[in-house]
Amino acid sequence: MSNRINILQKTPKHFDGLQFPQSVGMTVPYRVILASKDNPLSLECGKMLAPVEVEYETYGKLNQARDNAILVLHALSGDAHVAGWSAGADALNRPWLKKRPGWWDGMIGPGKAFDSNKYFIICSNILGSCYGTTGPSSINPETGRPYGLSFPVVTVGDWVRLQERLISYLGIKRLRAVVGGSLGGQQALEWALAYPDRVEAAIVIASATHLGDQGLAFNAVARHAIRTDPNFQNGNYYNTTAPRQGLAAARMLGHITYLSETSMHRKFGRRYSSGNRPGFHLGADFEVEGYLQHQGDSFVERFDANSYLYITRAMDYYNAADWGEGNLDQACRRIESRVLLVSYSSDWLYPPEQTKELALALGRSRKAVSYINIQSAAGHDAFLLELDLLSRLVLGFLERKVA
Repeated sequence: MSNRINILQKTPKHFDGLQFPQSVGMTVPYRVILASKDNPLSLECGKMLAPVEVEYETYGKLNQARDNAILVLHALSGDAHVAGWSAGADALNRPWLKKRPGWWDGMIGPGKAFDSNKYFIICSNILGSCYGTTGPSSINPETGRPYGLSFPVVTVGDWVRLQERLISYLGIKRLRAVVGGSLGGQQALEWALAYPDRVEAAIVIASATHLGDQGLAFNAVARHAIRTDPNFQNGNYYNTTAPRQGLAAARMLGHITYLSETSMHRKFGRRYSSGNRPGFHLGADFEVEGYLQHQGDSFVERFDANSYLYITRAMDYYNAADWGEGNLDQACRRIESRVLLVSYSSDWLYPPEQTKELALALGRSRKAVSYINIQSAAGHDAFLLELDLLSRLVLGFLERKVA
């Protein structure tokens, strides 16, 4: 691993184990070059990409047999920092990482569902993102300027092939499990399809074989908002003013799809921002408007508009049935791993009906599949918020019990 770079160049101090008994503590981000001019990454669009740098984090220890590794896969706006507290927040110029632990901290750590005392847990940032892995904001070596829209279109399949390079680089032949929620769940499914002999178990949460028509429509409007922002400048905005309004609108739109009617009613109802009467103005008069504006405003401080375009397009393109030339049953015959599928009753971005369709296809293909639809009012974001039952399901599944 001679070409791995510790971003901090030193190991940080860890939390006091007595004070934080179920935390992985302070985490160290790493970066590694996984594609070079002599060994470029072949993309589905037909282009070759090099160099490609990947940022990732690990928790726990790889055992001597190298068979206890679990790969965690993040969703649209996620990153490699999935657990603990980032020691690299300042070095990476990501101040928001100081405010909260990793995005799935409740699932990863000593004694948790993904027990860092038992497993070696890996999470890497996806290709095309803006959190350390090569993407549109990275410098194009041929021009010396950020790629912008000259960055090639990437797919979920491209992400998984790059992740396979990372796993091989770490000396791991077979993963104990791959796991992800939402777009991360589609990567977990792709792993089981693309590398059936390298995955023992796949855990697909709040996800499905493809994004539905309504999801495609929301993504189309989000990209339109970004590309029509006056500051977008055909993606060449890195040394000027970024398309903040377009990206904020895209995030506001996307955030609606992560919630449910019930959760929005419980949070906001039709309450006004101040008092119980309308303000008779065109600003944020309802509480829900203020909430969405806050989500948009905070998002533009930490994400790149071009990355949003590329990642949502990869989300649109993914269809697991492509492995079977459009026949999902045929595609499922490739899978050799045990599969756990989890959906949420109020999720309308990846509705339970779609997850059930995958479960039935796996069953018809005589694969080892467990499926549960969890009753929840939290909508799509339930996989990030409601972790008690999910933790028990994962624990049972990993221990080869009936989920």
